[in-house]
Amino acid sequence: MNLSQLVDHLQGTTPMTAISPDRLIELRKLRGLGRPKLAKLSGLSERQIARLEGALPMKDAPSAKMLTQLSDALRVEPGAFSGDAPLTDSDFDFTHGKSCSCC
Repeated sequence: MNLSQLVDHLQGTTPMTAISPDRLIELRKLRGLGRPKLAKLSGLSERQIARLEGALPMKDAPSAKMLTQLSDALRVEPGAFSGDAPLTDSDFDFTHGKSCSCC
């Protein structure tokens, strides 16, 4: 993160989000999804998913909007992406956002 991004974050204009690449992969696989399907469900591109999973270098920190799109698609609480704590049943008790017909 450069100085400009840090200033934006501190001013609240660019929210920083913590997404652990390993946790995102774990959540995607727990839902039985490949990158193409997660991309379709979340509205993100496969390239963005690959970047978030650490397969490609990140250009910028993920936005709050990306976090919301992923949490809606994976049906988890947004905090589940941090990887700071083990996943619990409550991480999956998330009813916000779209529901899908695939699962």
